Amino acid sequence: MLEFLDAALPSEASMTWLETYQSMDTWMQVFWGCAIVGSIIFIIQMVLTLIGMDSSDMDVDFDGGDTMDLGGGISLFSIKNFVNFIVGFGWAGVCFNGAIKNMWLLTFIAVLVGVGFVLMFFFIKKQTKKLEHNGAFNIEDCVGKTVDVYLRIPAQREGKGKVQVSINGSVQEFDAMTDGEAFSSGRKVTVVSVIDGSTVLVK
Repeated sequence: MLEFLDAALPSEASMTWLETYQSMDTWMQVFWGCAIVGSIIFIIQMVLTLIGMDSSDMDVDFDGGDTMDLGGGISLFSIKNFVNFIVGFGWAGVCFNGAIKNMWLLTFIAVLVGVGFVLMFFFIKKQTKKLEHNGAFNIEDCVGKTVDVYLRIPAQREGKGKVQVSINGSVQEFDAMTDGEAFSSGRKVTVVSVIDGSTVLVK
């Protein structure tokens, strides 16, 4: 049994991590370096983002302001995207090393995976920004829209009822008044104007 273990784990079991790294060929050193350093920076960025202290998403200006803006305030060239690329590139090289013996083909695959990581995180960030945009809505957007009466609205501004309105995928509830007849719950009414920051006038 000991002879089997000695054959399976020759001298590597007693080598330090640094010695193991130094014994690798240059390409594997690059892959492992990108994977480890990129992962550490990625984790730090994620922690900073969660606690609201992230400032690493600045754009890299290559052409006097032309940073290939992809819309929604997101640029293709940014520190975060570079980190995402080296994480994907490094771990792809490490993971596929045993299956792909041709180093040029392995590098090509690693580059594709790195680009895939950038596109994946870009898509996630794009969707997140879209949700943020949808969530921020102005009461003025209700004017002219047909809404549902949620709580009865008294006639001639004798009191307030409530209406529900759907804008940008979210449902909001506002106080409502009318200059005309009373409206019972479930009626469809039209928002004429905004009385204040939380009350609309309907007809």
